[in-house]
Amino acid sequence: MLLNVSLVALGGALGSSLRYLAGLALTRVFAVNYPMGVWPVNILGSFLMGAFVVYAHHKGYTVANLFVMTGLLGGFTTFSAFSLEAVTLIERGQLAHAALYVGLSVVLSILGLMAGLAVARGVWL
Repeated sequence: MLLNVSLVALGGALGSSLRYLAGLALTRVFAVNYPMGVWPVNILGSFLMGAFVVYAHHKGYTVANLFVMTGLLGGFTTFSAFSLEAVTLIERGQLAHAALYVGLSVVLSILGLMAGLAVARGVWL
C-alpha cells in the first residue's frame, strides 16, 4: 500500500509541476489575458491518457498505471481521468449514464466552487 501511495504521490508531484510550467510557457508565448495553460494541458493529457490506456493494456504493462495515469497524468491535467471515465461509459453503450456523468460533473463542480467562494467570502470578508 505504501508503495502504491508513493507512486501516485511522485507521479502527481511531477505532473503538477509540468502543468504549472506548461501554463507559464503558454501564457508567455501567447501573451494574452486568458487561462492558456488549462485547456491545452487537458487536451494533451487526455490524449496521453487514451494512448497510455491502450499501450498498457496491449503490452500488459499495468504496473505503471498508478504512477502514470493516477499520478503523472492526474496531476498534469484536471481532466484526463474525467475524460477516461466518460469515454468508458460511452464505449459501454451507456450513453445516458455518460451524459449524466458529464453534465453533473461539470455543473456540480462549478456549483461547488461557487459555494466555496460564498462560504469563504462570508467567513473571511
